[in-house]
Amino acid sequence: MDASGETMSLFKRFREEVLGSIQALQAEGRLPAGVDTARVTVEPPREASHGDMTTNAAMVLASPAGMKPRDLAGLIKIRLEEVGAIREIEIAGPGFINMRLDGSVWHEELAEILRTGTAYGDSDGGKGEVVNVEFVSANPTGPLHVGHGRGAVVGDALASLLAKAGYKVSREYYVNDAGAQVEKLAYAAYWRYLEALGDDVAPDVIDGFLHDTDLEYRGDYLVPVGERLAREHGTDLVGQAVDDWLPAVRAVVVDAMMDLVREDLSALGVEFDCFTSERQLVDDGKVDDALAFLEERGLVYTGVLDPPKGKVPEDWESRPQTLFRATEFGDDVDRPLKKSDGSWTYFSPDIAYHRDKFERGFKLMINVWGADHGGYVKRMQAAVKAMTDGEGDLDVKVCRLVNLLDGGKPVKMSKRAGTFVTLSEVIDQVGKDVVRFIMLTRTNDKTLDFDFAKVTEKTRDNPVFYVQYAHARARSVMRHAAEIISPADLTPEALATATLDRLTDSAELDLIRGMANWPRLVETAAEAHEPHRVAYYLNDLAAQFHALWNKGNDDASLRFIREDDLPLSAARLALVQGMATVIASGLKVFGVMPVEEMR
Repeated sequence: MDASGETMSLFKRFREEVLGSIQALQAEGRLPAGVDTARVTVEPPREASHGDMTTNAAMVLASPAGMKPRDLAGLIKIRLEEVGAIREIEIAGPGFINMRLDGSVWHEELAEILRTGTAYGDSDGGKGEVVNVEFVSANPTGPLHVGHGRGAVVGDALASLLAKAGYKVSREYYVNDAGAQVEKLAYAAYWRYLEALGDDVAPDVIDGFLHDTDLEYRGDYLVPVGERLAREHGTDLVGQAVDDWLPAVRAVVVDAMMDLVREDLSALGVEFDCFTSERQLVDDGKVDDALAFLEERGLVYTGVLDPPKGKVPEDWESRPQTLFRATEFGDDVDRPLKKSDGSWTYFSPDIAYHRDKFERGFKLMINVWGADHGGYVKRMQAAVKAMTDGEGDLDVKVCRLVNLLDGGKPVKMSKRAGTFVTLSEVIDQVGKDVVRFIMLTRTNDKTLDFDFAKVTEKTRDNPVFYVQYAHARARSVMRHAAEIISPADLTPEALATATLDRLTDSAELDLIRGMANWPRLVETAAEAHEPHRVAYYLNDLAAQFHALWNKGNDDASLRFIREDDLPLSAARLALVQGMATVIASGLKVFGVMPVEEMR
């Protein structure tokens, strides 16, 4: 660990060694002072045969130093040879410096993993920067479907990853409770209310309402809402004008739907720090304030947009509109702020909402959206630039569709929701941990196939099973070890003091190298806002462990427990415990519990 108590990755540590060599050359006058070393990296080479680490230092500094890359690499190499932990150095290609580390480095790192526990990989790379992660934000029109579940998992795991990397994270849900969809939902709830009144309302009242209303939402989940309205209002709402009953019904149905949403999210293990209401923003005048802000800067004007590219919608018309100068901030076209009836477009409250985030102290904002919002990204990023005078940064992660299958065949829609399979139904069938892990096995911008048959099978092709099996195998080894070794000698702290230099087999050292890459993976995945990288990493680490297990099955001398050599057993058990610790650390980012045994 460094002085702050955070884990300093080996790659950071050896980058410091490389930078120290550069500084020494500067002190000798062999390199100009003040060269920018920000682009100097130390990372694993693409080919394992090239060594343990490689640096591009000579490549990126050669030009400002006025030297050939290989010549500069030679000077840096001489300095790095003074570092005792580096066993071998070679210059490759146009000037890469490849390093092989002494075995003691890997043994010390294993001890560090055991001492640190699942906090291994915690970083101060984010330097406490506050970041707002807004995700799910589904219209409160019913229970969440499996697509919402993907966004929920991606957003939640990303927030956890950022927190592990040293950011101060706030999870936020934006409640779209002021739009046309909520009004349509209120009409459906009013229909269920009339039904719930039973004999207290004449049948022709319900028939007339259905005749005059095009109901979009007909799922059974609205039945309890209708019953609640009947209990709270009796027949008072019957016969009222729409403008009279709509506010009361809308408030009740939004409240009820958000209860459903929270229930679904809780079942998935997702909790939010903040829920922000669109209607509240409108009522507080923040939309008016935001648009006034843009007008003061000359970013709002009245103009006529060109027709959309491709097929022109039948309802499109060439007319003057109130427009935001989005093209000045990277968008393809300027964007309407008001509809033809003078009301705000859905874009306007979103502008106000992101300005509100910025005013609450969030310069870095990350939104996780569904596939249907892909075309909305540029305009929102343009608005954030405009509203924050360029200080705000918005990254949008668009989650593509989830194909729900069972044995390769599409799953039929839910009876409860009426049009889709609910998230809660999926969780009930396979459990939240399986749902969470599978949702992170592909990058968010790729369609994901969720096959009930495949995610429950016990094969290597099921990533959930494969990773959890590695942890369960490790725990099984430790339980067997406890039959011949005192439990006091099997604690992580005790194992950290074992004679770890007994670990000399190439597969053993490769497994430690894999574990040691975890802190770097945390930082790079957090910086890229890509939590799926954790799933790939865990799968690779599990593969290394399973390969070592199989190697021990073939060669008895490589088994983890050797009753004829307890010091060697302790070293190998330290390796097993270390691997389980790193797996558990990764699963913790995912919000998934590591299993103790496979059933």
